[in-house]
Amino acid sequence: MDPSSRTFGSEIIIRALSGAFVVLAILGGILLGGIYWSFIVTLITMVSLWEFYNLLSVKVKVTRGIGFISALLLIAAATLNFSSAAILAITALIPFLVLCIEIIRRQMLQSSHAIFNMGGTLVGLIFIALPWTFLVLLRAEPWGTMLLITLFACTWSCDITAYLVGVRWGRTYLCENVSPKKTWEGFAAGVAGSLFCAGLLAFAWQFPPFPLLLLGLLCGLAGQIGDLGESLLKREAGVKDAGKLIPGHGGMLDRFDSILVNATLAFLIFEVIWH
Repeated sequence: MDPSSRTFGSEIIIRALSGAFVVLAILGGILLGGIYWSFIVTLITMVSLWEFYNLLSVKVKVTRGIGFISALLLIAAATLNFSSAAILAITALIPFLVLCIEIIRRQMLQSSHAIFNMGGTLVGLIFIALPWTFLVLLRAEPWGTMLLITLFACTWSCDITAYLVGVRWGRTYLCENVSPKKTWEGFAAGVAGSLFCAGLLAFAWQFPPFPLLLLGLLCGLAGQIGDLGESLLKREAGVKDAGKLIPGHGGMLDRFDSILVNATLAFLIFEVIWH
């Protein structure tokens, strides 16, 4: 047997087993809702934020404590059903908290990192904590369970089909200077896989297909761009994976990079525009 075939098969098995655990945890949290879903979201957010700040720390100074506390406040506000305006207000206060830390640092140590620290800390919250906060808010809606299951199912279908087709039949590189293994064939398969999943769920739930097909299209397109974005961050930081927590997938940020942009788009469309 070709050694590369054995390697491919072993990688598929590892990814499948660890992926199955993640899927069960996510689906269980969505179905149970409430504090259970908030716990899952908090765990993923904290680990992802830690990994993101590790990437940033290669280039800039980041006050992680402010970032972690702020992320907890955002998720708690969503869990307690605070308004979106309250969550935005909390986010707007975060740069001022960082500035307070840097004022003290400058006074005590005669040095500060306010510009980079403000940017790095806030970007971590906008990039990671806010999208997961949106998922807590969406789950609280009457149709939240269906929307979140569709969101994750389409994102995962996109990832799986893009990976399998890209590895087997990918020939035309998509963005080799950012992620050398991704191909246009895999990208197209990912979009198709996400759309097929959305259509299948709409049929199974007897739900009007257009909203779910739109979500499937967005997950297929934007999700893969989000994945490329995280690859760019890792390339600039000089690392292969953001973490090593999930065998075969890397870290939490590696596993859920596509969800971040998909969650934000889903919140914008279903909670802001069509609500």
